[in-house]
Amino acid sequence: MSSSTKPILGITMGDPAGIGPEVIAKASAQQSVYELARPIVVGDAAVIREAVKIANVDTAVNPVGKVSEARFEFGAVDVLDLKNVDIASLKLGAVSAMAGEASFDAVTTVISLAMNHEIDATVTAPINKESINKAGHHFSGHTEIYGEYTSTKDYTMLLVDGNLKVVHVSTHVSLRKACDLVKKERILKVIQLANEACLRFGIKSPLIGVAGLNPHASDGGLFGWEEEKEIAPAVELARQMHINAEGPIPPDTLFSKARGGQYDIAVAMYHDQGHIPLKVLGFLWDEKMKKWESVNGINITLGLPIIRVSVDHGTAFDIAGQGKASEQSLLHAIEYAAKMAEGGQVEW
Repeated sequence: MSSSTKPILGITMGDPAGIGPEVIAKASAQQSVYELARPIVVGDAAVIREAVKIANVDTAVNPVGKVSEARFEFGAVDVLDLKNVDIASLKLGAVSAMAGEASFDAVTTVISLAMNHEIDATVTAPINKESINKAGHHFSGHTEIYGEYTSTKDYTMLLVDGNLKVVHVSTHVSLRKACDLVKKERILKVIQLANEACLRFGIKSPLIGVAGLNPHASDGGLFGWEEEKEIAPAVELARQMHINAEGPIPPDTLFSKARGGQYDIAVAMYHDQGHIPLKVLGFLWDEKMKKWESVNGINITLGLPIIRVSVDHGTAFDIAGQGKASEQSLLHAIEYAAKMAEGGQVEW
């Protein structure tokens, strides 16, 4: 593939006080990224320059005012410079309205670029929810921002690590509210989105495992009623639509079965139910070295009119500026975004 036909990926800077800029610097210093796509970072060029120093990588920074000015050349990372961070007052590892505003600006800018077809896909580095709310933007995460700014009502979060794929009925809400959101209509929509995603990625006749909400999927009603009243009816409706779905399945066994290949994708009822199994598999902490040995897994938002792939880790304020952060998840996100933009099959 010639360089002029490779997909253009807009990569948001993330929170400038977190590890986003340094993992971007590390990823941008790898030629494999430029073999896959034409990346352009959306954020503050001065922040990326500092991140290059922190990451101790050999790459220059090329600030541009618009996407058409980018050179997309390995050795000089292009940055659509929003000039929205005062480096002198930026404190790494700390919550601030300035950092929240800068990261939010990068996200809304990259969404606009994708909606206007100036870029082919978006990749997001982590933001800090407290910082963006401190800046006056009351969203609970990237997924909700993308939903709002693309005018999308029905969307869901897909997490992927290896062959384990999990979508969510709800994400960034309290556990008490998450239980209230376990409704037949929403569960059915998420099953449909899961099925469409699997088909898009080349999985023929995907088998979808749907988790229960309660322990042992309520054990026939002993521990709750949601399985009988909401989840099972949603699964039955999906089957009537010729979708291969099974459930409700006890959550403590579903994810192991999905990891082992029995199910192509799993539907989780709430945030932690789906995130914990993914992160137990993909995140490995080395206590002796006091750092993450592995940070794998990516986050894809399904149902949007544009492509959004993200790292599946946070801002890691505790190690920001130390050069320890791993770029693994970002590299995987870039790979998936590039393949999705090309319309090709992603290797799960």
